[in-house]
Parts: sequence; structure tokens; C-alpha cells
Amino acid sequence: MLISVKNKNWFKIFTGYILPFLLTIIFLILAFRGIDLKKSFKLIINTSVVWLIFYIIIFYFSHYIRALRWKLMIKSVKADTSSLNLFGAVMIGYGINCVIPRFGEIYRGLFLGKWEKLSRSTMIGTIIVERVIDIISFGLATFLSVLFYTGDLFNRINWLKPTLIVGFFVVSIIITLLVLIVKYEQGLTSKLFRLLNKINPNLSNKFSEILSTLIDGLSSIKGGKNIFNIISLTVIMFLLYAFNTYVGFLMLKMHLIQNVDLKMAWVFMAISAFGTLIPTPGGTGSYHIISIFILSRLYKFNYEISAAYAILTHFIQYFVFVVSMPVLIYIINRLRVKRGEPKENFVSVFNPNSGDK
Repeated sequence: MLISVKNKNWFKIFTGYILPFLLTIIFLILAFRGIDLKKSFKLIINTSVVWLIFYIIIFYFSHYIRALRWKLMIKSVKADTSSLNLFGAVMIGYGINCVIPRFGEIYRGLFLGKWEKLSRSTMIGTIIVERVIDIISFGLATFLSVLFYTGDLFNRINWLKPTLIVGFFVVSIIITLLVLIVKYEQGLTSKLFRLLNKINPNLSNKFSEILSTLIDGLSSIKGGKNIFNIISLTVIMFLLYAFNTYVGFLMLKMHLIQNVDLKMAWVFMAISAFGTLIPTPGGTGSYHIISIFILSRLYKFNYEISAAYAILTHFIQYFVFVVSMPVLIYIINRLRVKRGEPKENFVSVFNPNSGDK
């Protein structure tokens, strides 16, 4: 039993910390192999300050839209949720992911649950549902990329078509399961629990917690108008992502090398998102290798400017998330203290209170 516990702990340490670090190193080596980084950093030094500021503003605004979308998703649970708290939780989630991949989603739900006195399981459930929406949206964005790209995108990226096919089937299964869960919640869950109890009681309890969290998340999204607004904000968010990518091209003066447009930015935005599927801290390494691939292979930019774009945009995003995280916690805590409410930190959010479940 002791050996089994030790093995589980080592597995968690390996998958949570060691593996992401190793993958980061491997991807960074592969991404910058054979590239003259001195030239890349010279290009970065000549970055347009005006477009840099514009890039950061759009970047913040796109994540504020994400926070507003989340607000709509939990509207039926609490209609007057603070937009500042939502935005703070979103930035905290991404900030944590820059250090420990995927762990930010948990902290994001915990902080908002504490700040707004909401069930943490419901908050995490809405985040799971939000991620499903994002996956579907990125899939649709990738299909649009096939239309926007002037050549044969499937031929240029061999892994893209099979990935989309597999993704389509996985998303279809997920959507089907979600519909079944919502429609036949009581009967379906009781049968599954009985079956899992016979196989493994611990597995049954864990499944019960996950299913309860997911149902809480799904049940928070109600009303046709609300769903329409969520879809609308998702479209706006993705347009902002693409526009931000385009501003990144202008920031590095890539338009002086060859023509850049919003279609190119959309293709880059959609395809580079696949780099975030790999569990590296903040997409470090995986983002770089796929960004350089897109710019150099699909659009024939030289490797140095492609590397410069990957390095600069990733650094800005990483810096904004990591710096915004403590700043927003400080601001929100100061406002809470003025209202006579307790401060929250990375430890206190794990302690249950009256609003948690």
C-alpha cells in the first residue's frame, strides 16, 4: 500500500512538473535549431513601440471579453457578479498555467468562488463547459483557415486533417454525453453509479464528484438569449485574437517584408492554438515551434523573423499574465478589505467557507 501511494505521488510529480519541463526544453531546442538568434533579437529590439502598446491593450481586452462571457455563463447562479473579480480570476488562471500547466483552471474557479461566495464545484464546472466551447470554436476556426489559406493547407500540414477528424469525433462524443447528462440526469447517473460501485467504489465516488461538478456547470447556462450572447462574445473574442495576431505582424514590421493581412493572422491564430494542447508551462516551446513552422513554411518568412515573432509575442503574453496575477489579487483584496471582507491568497482559497461546496 505504501509503495502504491509513493508510486502515485511520483507519477503526479512526473506528469505535473518534470514532464512539462522536459517537453519545454525539447521543443525550445527543436524550435531554434539552426536559427541565428542574434538576428532575431536585433529584430525584436527594433519593435514598434506604438504597435507594442496596441498589442497589449487588445490582449487585455480579449481576455476581458472572456471574463464577460464567463459572467453570462454563471448569470443564473449570480446575476451581479463583479466583472473585476471575473477578469481577475481569468488572469490568475492563465498566470498559474504559465508556471504549472492546467492547474490554473482550478485556481481560477477557487478564487472566483471565494470572492463571489459561489460554489467552487459550479465555478469549475462552468470552466469545463467553457473549455468545450473553446475547443469547438478553435475547430471551426481551423476549418475557416482552410478556406482563408491560398494553397492546400491540408497538404502543407500533414497532421492537420487527421487531427481535425479525430477532434470532430471526440467533440461529437462529448456533446452527446453532455446532452444525455442534461436530459437523463437522474436515471443515467444512478445506473452508472451502481455499475461503478460494483467495479470500484473509489472510482464511483470520484466519478460522482466530476459528474456533479459538470452538471452544476451546465445547469448554470440557461435561456436562449443568454446562449446567443455567449456565442456572440465567443465570436468577438476570436476576432480579437486574430486582430491581435495581425498587430503582432505590424509590431515587428513584417508588413515591410511582404504583405500581411487578417486572413494570414486568422490562419496563424487557429493553427498556433494547437501548441496550447501540449502541457508545457504557458505553451513555452510548443508555441514557439508551431509559430516558426507556420510563418516560415506556410508564409515563407525567414527563420529569424519567424523566431522573433514567436519569442516576442510569447514573452509579452507570459509577462502580462504573470505580472497581472499578483497586481489584480492585490487590487481586489484592497477593495475587499474596505468592504470588511477577508483577503484571499493561493492558500486560503482552498479553505471551505459558507459559499463553497
